[in-house]
Amino acid sequence: MQKKYIPALGLFCCAMAVFASGSAAAAGAYPTHEIRMVTAFGAGSASDIVARLIAERLEAVFKQPVIVDNKPGASGQIASDYVSRAAPDGYTIMLATNTTHSANPYLFKSLRYDPIKDFTPLAQVCNFPFVLAVSGKLPVSSAKELIAYARSNKSKLSYAYGNSTGQISAAAFDKAAGLEAIAVPYRSSPQAMTDVVGGRASFMFADLASAAGHIQSGNLKVLAVTTKARTALAPDLPTIAEITGQPDFDLAAWVGIFGPAGIPQPIVDRLSTEIVNIVSAQDFRDRLTRMGAEPTPAPASEFGPFVVKQLTVWGEKVKQAGIEPQ
Repeated sequence: MQKKYIPALGLFCCAMAVFASGSAAAAGAYPTHEIRMVTAFGAGSASDIVARLIAERLEAVFKQPVIVDNKPGASGQIASDYVSRAAPDGYTIMLATNTTHSANPYLFKSLRYDPIKDFTPLAQVCNFPFVLAVSGKLPVSSAKELIAYARSNKSKLSYAYGNSTGQISAAAFDKAAGLEAIAVPYRSSPQAMTDVVGGRASFMFADLASAAGHIQSGNLKVLAVTTKARTALAPDLPTIAEITGQPDFDLAAWVGIFGPAGIPQPIVDRLSTEIVNIVSAQDFRDRLTRMGAEPTPAPASEFGPFVVKQLTVWGEKVKQAGIEPQ
């Protein structure tokens, strides 16, 4: 019986050798045409801004176009599902966040993608501290004044959100402070911000990068930061932990780049190396810092375990915020 399987095994080994050599050759020539970088949120969002900065630098390195493709909606599920089904050849990648790969498994009863099994981690990019922002039209100038105003106007205030960090931060703050504000979801943060600026929603938790313009113009007032300690990006802002007396309140968004599962290792290594080099460059780090982001460059070998760990971390945060999966 053993002899019957020897020829088949030999053919299989030959086929695998041909496949391996073909993959190696393809990886060696990579990239030979345009790369598509999908983002889970809309134009003007923090992730969109970062994606375009990285795409510009990758184009210069690869001598090939790198197209940013915005696919907002469903808290990043549309973009994640699209990338998870793409060919694992390195020509479709995704700039993703904790929303798509850490929080969504706990915010939704079912997902069409698995954040671990369906993706190849490529590199970590940065963190975004979130801030409590209110409309310039709201008669409050501090987080404590907002809490007092909300308590005297029970169920009349609302909070807007366009991603999981904004949702979880707002829900946790609402619960800790006893505001009883109404949650209003949006497809993306810029849309949510437009309604807060216009006074159609009372407050939101937004990243500094996408809120900077409205803060400078006075359309938004920033009252606190979500990180455990005060951030060097806005050192005068108190933390939510200080205001609510909850020392474990610590929420910041992470950003990283993935591809679909099964990308050949040589291509993974190439993409990981180039992205880390880009984010590590001092001028790029300075640019991220100016826009309200904290650079955290890390290669695929470190980013993968980080993503696995963050699943547990954000699961606990969703539970603490009292959010039931939809």
